[in-house]
Amino acid sequence: MRLPSVLSERNLPAPELYAARLDGDLFAIDGCFSPVDEIEQPRHRAAAAHAGLAPRLIAEQLSAAWVWGALDSPPTHHQFCVATGARVSHSPALWMTVREVVITTHEIDVLNGNAVTSRLRTAIDLARFATTEPEVLLRLSVDLTTAIDLIDARRNLPNKRQAIALLERAISRS
Repeated sequence: MRLPSVLSERNLPAPELYAARLDGDLFAIDGCFSPVDEIEQPRHRAAAAHAGLAPRLIAEQLSAAWVWGALDSPPTHHQFCVATGARVSHSPALWMTVREVVITTHEIDVLNGNAVTSRLRTAIDLARFATTEPEVLLRLSVDLTTAIDLIDARRNLPNKRQAIALLERAISRS
């Protein structure tokens, strides 16, 4: 039997996971672990971010940026969303937030069963809500001009001007 590529306390007891890490058999990915013969990829980071959570949660903003490799380390506070009407109770966990958003299926990528906002949606959300450096937006490897066009096409979008200004700064640095 082969173990999953991302292991959590749901797979093995914590002492075994930490012992295997000390022995050099596993490496840490956020609060989870992966065998050393795996090359860390977005699917591993998505699995680590979603470990033990409801499948309808979608990693977004800084969590999605980390999954896509735009951040070197996971955020201390993970950010998730659900589609409007998904009826999710807000988690009392201090390490995460969940919000309801209007989102379409083409704005979501599924990596081994774990939903993450697409790179383009992540860039738009980061520009609108996060205090993000332009370099993070560039590391998402998306067409930022398309992001500006999508933001500009929406009416009454909160933080619209701020987002466009940040995306333009990122474009000027590329």
